[in-house]
Amino acid sequence: MAIDWIGFSYAAAIVFGGFMGYKRKGSVMSLMAGLVFGGLSTYGAYNVSRDPSDIKVLMFASGVLSVVMGMRYKKSGKLMPAGIMAGLSLFMVFRLLLLIMV
Repeated sequence: MAIDWIGFSYAAAIVFGGFMGYKRKGSVMSLMAGLVFGGLSTYGAYNVSRDPSDIKVLMFASGVLSVVMGMRYKKSGKLMPAGIMAGLSLFMVFRLLLLIMV
């Protein structure tokens, strides 16, 4: 059983981003979204660690985040945090697609 360190790191980045949004701007929505999507991503990374072809949960979380944060980045034009999270999430989508192709 190989541990999906990239998936767990991605999940930690999501939780950390939600916490920082709460701490800096007082955004409870950022905190809740970070906890929900970070939890989903952690569960998804755990599933990928157990079975590399079980990408459904992590693919859902990273796909939704890439679309939502991509739209926020397009609207605001700010790289931080929307552009970075959109890029990380898109990277995870491509990584997961490559994982099931190989």
